[in-house]
Amino acid sequence: RLARLAAHLQDPRKVAAFQRLCGVEGPSGWAGAEQRGPVANGGPAGGQAHPTGNGAVPGAAGTPRRWRRRPRRNSLTEEEDGSQEFATRSRFLYYLFSLGTELGNELFYILFFPFCIWNVDAWLGRRLIIIWVWVMYLGQCTKDVIRWPRPASPPVVKLEVFYNSEYSMPSTHAMSGTAIPLALLLLSYGRWQYPLMFGLILAFCWCSLVCCSRIYMGMHSILDVIAGFLYAILILVVFHPVVDLIDNFNLTYKYAPLIIISLHLALGIFSFTLDTWSTSRGDTAQILGCGAGVACGSHVNYILGLQLDPPPHSLPLSLSSLTVTVFGKAILRLLIGVIILLLTKVAMKKATIPLACQIFRIPHDDVRRARQRMEVELPYRYITYGMVGFSLMM
Repeated sequence: RLARLAAHLQDPRKVAAFQRLCGVEGPSGWAGAEQRGPVANGGPAGGQAHPTGNGAVPGAAGTPRRWRRRPRRNSLTEEEDGSQEFATRSRFLYYLFSLGTELGNELFYILFFPFCIWNVDAWLGRRLIIIWVWVMYLGQCTKDVIRWPRPASPPVVKLEVFYNSEYSMPSTHAMSGTAIPLALLLLSYGRWQYPLMFGLILAFCWCSLVCCSRIYMGMHSILDVIAGFLYAILILVVFHPVVDLIDNFNLTYKYAPLIIISLHLALGIFSFTLDTWSTSRGDTAQILGCGAGVACGSHVNYILGLQLDPPPHSLPLSLSSLTVTVFGKAILRLLIGVIILLLTKVAMKKATIPLACQIFRIPHDDVRRARQRMEVELPYRYITYGMVGFSLMM
């Protein structure tokens, strides 16, 4: 019975039905397309995109105005699957679910974590990053062990193919979209004064938006999303009780930076056993590098006496002191800081990629192909995002 339920939830036709419900359509006639043979990682059979789409909503009168778009793609891949145009009848839902999927992408992380650390509570931000690193690392590793493909297209319309080279189970977007708001609630409630119902509603809306967005985008089955949600909760149950110990170790232990760097490198090397290249390897190295940089930066802050944690007698903290002036300063601090982080990222990228190519004697006339080589990708990601994480804390 469980196997039948799992097969039902993994059916790509359920994803296509949700997309049609939200007004997503592929090219005319896709609803009647027959799938031709096996599908590799969510791509169309035979490697060719079918000239068809999800069709109109049954019972719809006339031809509603349609808005045509092309999927967001990854510059490192040469995938053609899912590159067909799609149409949507609701711009609101398109932008809403695009926002939801961005809550699990790099742009959100590079805004959210700095804002939390610089303007809200460094204590809270460090712990969120610890949980985020473990959730994302375990999620990426599990994908590469299970190796389930993305939902078949057709019948699914791919609104995003940025991560299409990765495997599907579990959804790491669903994992981060579950773990971050729940961890934020668990860590902040009692430390900050706010109504519990507000935190619960925020966590529910955040999690629901991210999870539904991955089905809407055609990147995950319902089973992928449910598994990601439950997996994130399991990881939270295990790591939340020890997150204080991990953070205190990062801050106070004399040899913490050496152990942190060694551990994150070992975790990365252990997990990079892919049969083919995908964005998963670079993303995992990026997450581990960022986590190591933040932990080492926190240690240096503590040693230099620059720790920004509020004293215990000032707890619980209150949001009542928020004014227009305070908010303006927070936004200005965020903008200036993020610009510095982005400049750090660009500078380290410019330095590490040619250096790695030179050391390992890899031609770098085609940067895209060079970045797909493990000898280039791992040092580039580790060093670049390690420095970004370190700069975040300084």
